[in-house]
Amino acid sequence: MNQQQLDKVTTGQGFIAALDQSGGSTPKALKLYGVEESAYSGETEMFDMVHAMRSRIVASPAFTGKRVLGAILFEMTMDRQFEGQDAATYLWQTKQVVPFLKVDKGLADEADGVQLMKPMPELDALLARAAAKGIFGTKMRSVVNAANAKGIDAVVAQQFTVGKQILAAGLMPIIEPEVNIKATDKKEAEALLKASLLKALDALGADQKVMLKLSIPTVDGFYTELVKHPKVVRVVALSGGYSRDDSNAMLAKNPGVIASFSRALTEGLSAQQSDADFNAALDKAIDSIYQASIT
Repeated sequence: MNQQQLDKVTTGQGFIAALDQSGGSTPKALKLYGVEESAYSGETEMFDMVHAMRSRIVASPAFTGKRVLGAILFEMTMDRQFEGQDAATYLWQTKQVVPFLKVDKGLADEADGVQLMKPMPELDALLARAAAKGIFGTKMRSVVNAANAKGIDAVVAQQFTVGKQILAAGLMPIIEPEVNIKATDKKEAEALLKASLLKALDALGADQKVMLKLSIPTVDGFYTELVKHPKVVRVVALSGGYSRDDSNAMLAKNPGVIASFSRALTEGLSAQQSDADFNAALDKAIDSIYQASIT
């Protein structure tokens, strides 16, 4: 693991940009960016268009390691280039932004109020390829839809099993058990999740540390114990469907937690904007998320 990158992620000021929209969420991301489904035909053209959007974001003068600590990439993005350089190399060498990779293959059907991750039989091969390309860490997402202790324990157990596989490959796992912001018992689900996470963290080996990516909690400062836990490198928050303004306002009330926003980062950006307007809009977005992350 690159020590410079670890130091940056551990103590740096800023946030992590989530640029990892996958096949299912790409049409929606493009539509918000002003690219209708009629503008492309087939997956190849769709992925070319979303790559152009991501390239424009990372190449912008607003997007640098001064405010953006890391960026989470989709697997296909890792295999592509930004400005003529391999994506991960460009992020770190040119922008001083630490590269992460989304490794999960999507969600299984709901059971016990949660959605576990689908099996990842190719994970070891993917991790080896990611390490060779200079990726620092990974992200994998499960979803908690209800305050069901059995389901939440299953989510945490699966996340930490996969997390240990990632640590063994020399990469930093971002454990992401997202609590659905529409859950009617979100507050109760978060209490169960925190207890389960603390237990799993306490059971990690002497040299094992992880990052956590969580929904912004209902109770301000609820995850402070996780932020301060010796096994936690960083706690990052997802926007989960809240607008950027709402996400920032709520995040600012959670000291030590930094943003890892996707849709809330790209909100207001459009394919039709001139470069000057696009860069100004992105700069404003990045600054607002940065300010909310340094509270």
